[in-house]
Amino acid sequence: MVARPAAVPRPNEERGVSPGAPRDDKQKPSNATPVGLARADVPFATPVTTTDAPPLELSEFVFSETATNFQIEAEVDPIDAEAEEAAMLYANGQDVVVRSLLENATRTYRSGPGERLWLMLFDLFRLTGQKAAFESLGIEYAQCFEKSPPGWRGDVAAPPVQARAMGTVLFKGELSGDNDAGFEAVRQALAKNALLRLDLSKVRKLDAAGCERLLELLQQALRGKCEIELQGRDYIAALLDSRVVSGCPEDRPCWLLKLEFCQLRGQLEAFEEVAINYAVTFEISPPSWDPKRVQVAEPAPLMLAIDDQLVTEAYVIKGDVKGSRFGDLLAYAAANDPVLIDCSAATRMDFLSAGALLNVLTTVRRTGRQIIFRHPNYLLAELFRVVGLKAVADVVLARS
Repeated sequence: MVARPAAVPRPNEERGVSPGAPRDDKQKPSNATPVGLARADVPFATPVTTTDAPPLELSEFVFSETATNFQIEAEVDPIDAEAEEAAMLYANGQDVVVRSLLENATRTYRSGPGERLWLMLFDLFRLTGQKAAFESLGIEYAQCFEKSPPGWRGDVAAPPVQARAMGTVLFKGELSGDNDAGFEAVRQALAKNALLRLDLSKVRKLDAAGCERLLELLQQALRGKCEIELQGRDYIAALLDSRVVSGCPEDRPCWLLKLEFCQLRGQLEAFEEVAINYAVTFEISPPSWDPKRVQVAEPAPLMLAIDDQLVTEAYVIKGDVKGSRFGDLLAYAAANDPVLIDCSAATRMDFLSAGALLNVLTTVRRTGRQIIFRHPNYLLAELFRVVGLKAVADVVLARS
């Protein structure tokens, strides 16, 4: 309430007194209510004081923390917003609009975090078979980011009808002859999977008997027309170097495993050098080179749990996914930990399917299982971010 100044007596003319009438200095007080209030009559009015103190500087104030019920809206990242819009449009099948949006984005974002929008456009061109546009974008990308652009991996818009599911087994313990549990786990996994990834990255020691048992498993897979991808073989090859000494006829299985690794890595010159030394040291013919058995690239590492158990078969999502409820995923997840979902053959997924996938995996995550999406394209990975799948799963993108 603002206090009003005290009422000021009006002149005689305003009070109805005739100009010629004699003035009565002893007029009786009127019973009428006075107009306005004196400052002293307002109990909560601040008294007016005078002071010689310097004016208060507002810069000296220290403001307290914001009240907990006062929410400050965070500014939306424009790159996130454009990536989200492109992912939603692509999921809805609006490829032309997606291309226009992402091409405009590449003209705006020429470095830094905006690179993910470029990668989305690369995948759009690749998935829709636009190789000329892909290569043109690659030239511009190299100029802006000063590094090699992603490579064209072929038209995957029509993935193979039968995708090969890959099992994964983490080798437990050392590569030694007495590690029965580790080798038995690999043998069981090989019996279930025609294509098996054997992760040797935890091995820190080996001996000749362990190398011999590993060679037997590799030969067993070859005879059974199975395939074993060795992960961590570069590290094992380094451990073998200390066991392979020219002129010392010891640890022959280590020599043979060294030759096998040279074979799988496509190192013909190294293979021939080891083979010559092997023949001189043991005075027998070495194994022959087989170009059909070369595995040039080291398999990409999987982000597995530290206490990862034995076998993980991949649940494969492929093609253009529409209206899927993933009814078989719960049964798969109940038998596997971590839950590995292979998206390398998936081209697109609509929003409803992505939401259904989130519902299923949220239920799986409550059981404590780790969930890994392997090699989705960048457009699909952004859709996973939009629906919130990254809150329950790890996403491992394909290397360009």
